Amino acid sequence: MPWDTNDYPSSLKNLDTAVRKKAIDIANAMVEEGYDDSRAIPIATKQAKEWYKNADEKEINQIVQKSNKELKSHNKDSSNRPELMDKGEHVLAHKDGWAVQAEDSKQPSHVFEKKEDAIARARTIAKNKETHLVVHTKDGKVQEKTSYEVK
Repeated sequence: MPWDTNDYPSSLKNLDTAVRKKAIDIANAMVEEGYDDSRAIPIATKQAKEWYKNADEKEINQIVQKSNKELKSHNKDSSNRPELMDKGEHVLAHKDGWAVQAEDSKQPSHVFEKKEDAIARARTIAKNKETHLVVHTKDGKVQEKTSYEVK
């Protein structure tokens, strides 16, 4: 049975509302993908806390506004894929401007009109995840690669 804001693991009760809802969303996605509850909950909690550190005000408001129905029937975006936390961030040309997309992700997490805005956001995410940033030219070639990995 999927969790919601009325029925969730007690380990989430002391979390900020946005973090708790994100953890519920991630845990529901993980259980649906076959994770055991006992594994999904701690992983989802950790990822929700990381997400909160990286999230902008719009993203936080979106998760806070999610209904219980939406939490139970999550969408499969990259933020629900904890395995992407170890992947680098890429800035790629997009039909609507410039996309910020984690390596191996099927879709961008953000799209910006200006390349420099996309780079700034991708750099922040890569630094927080301690991974790397790859900036591409419009034709897809690598323009810049920067590592933020801790050794």
